[in-house]
Amino acid sequence: MSPRIRTDAPVQARQLVPHGAYLNLILAALGFLLTAWAWGLISPLSAHYKQALGLTSFQQSALVAVPVLVGSLGRIPVGALTDVLGARKVLPAIALLTILPVLALTVAGNSYPALLVTGFFLGLGGTPFAAAIPHGNGWFPPAKRGMALGVIGMGMGGTAIAALLTKPMLKIGPNAQFYLAAIVLAVYGVVAWLLLRDPPGRTVPAEPFSQRFTEASRQPLTWPLALLYAVTFGGYVSFAVYLVTYLQTAYGLEQGDASLKAAGFTLVAVVLRPPGGWLSDRIGPARVLAACLAVVVVMAAWQAFTPSLYPWATMALLIMAGALGAGAGAVFALVAKVVPGPKIGAVTGIVGAVGGLGGFVPPLVMGAVYGAMGQYGIGLLLLSLVALAALIYTWSIRDRR
Repeated sequence: MSPRIRTDAPVQARQLVPHGAYLNLILAALGFLLTAWAWGLISPLSAHYKQALGLTSFQQSALVAVPVLVGSLGRIPVGALTDVLGARKVLPAIALLTILPVLALTVAGNSYPALLVTGFFLGLGGTPFAAAIPHGNGWFPPAKRGMALGVIGMGMGGTAIAALLTKPMLKIGPNAQFYLAAIVLAVYGVVAWLLLRDPPGRTVPAEPFSQRFTEASRQPLTWPLALLYAVTFGGYVSFAVYLVTYLQTAYGLEQGDASLKAAGFTLVAVVLRPPGGWLSDRIGPARVLAACLAVVVVMAAWQAFTPSLYPWATMALLIMAGALGAGAGAVFALVAKVVPGPKIGAVTGIVGAVGGLGGFVPPLVMGAVYGAMGQYGIGLLLLSLVALAALIYTWSIRDRR
């Protein structure tokens, strides 16, 4: 009797995780976490700057939105640069360069224009996402990419670190958190330079950036994915940077309490991002995303009526945080599934940029709505309607993706 032939051997081989993959995944996620910490340094202090500098609600919103805008648009060139140089060089370089605007915050706090300029350059801290995602994608086989990219997405927890450390570090000194962030970024930059390695089989594209960007923008699902990411990740970012202001204004919380609750929102979103990617690997990212968007539709509509903080608003915000985090993980599981490997960096740049822009607009809208009407209900209803439109589209592709 002839031995049975293992026909699944090639499939198993393709699913093996290379040696060093998990170390590189951790380093990439850590790089995004630390630069996102720097990226979020202004937001928890925005109420302080508003009071000290006599800012309007819209000026305060612009202050927290500028780093988001720059960090979002900057993902396009960073993604393209990663295709050429590799994350091994790009991630430590961005970490070290981000130290400059972080230190500039120590002298910019007495001038609104200086804070805007510093926030512009601080946006660099939001760009490593476009380097970390293709790096993780290259190290892991398709069946495990949803999980891996979800872990990298947890780097947005850096904004929670910024919120959590604001109050205790202010007791040490007004610039203590800025100095601490600069030191940690310097240490990471050196460690990452020494330990990061390019994924096996990484190839450098021969085409110029303009051609790669054009080809990436013409991928069938690039723009639909970008818009879906604008709802999930953008919704999460907008809450991460504006929730402190929202809780202080709508519920009268003091800065320390509001910062802690905003950090809790961020942590819930961050923790549920990998499960969103993991579940997407098993039942399909479109189905996971549709379920998450349905939750956002309901919770945002409920929160539009400004229910009592305990327990209703707290529950609504935390449930919405989990749905946005898991949904963002599902979107990038979908990216890993439908985008060809050589184009993943460029497509990630576009999707990440549009997703970040989704976080730039809502704080401005919320500030403008509150300035005009003295309440936030319309802004939250708009989020519910946008999530509903995204849900309808996602549901229409659930059997194909």
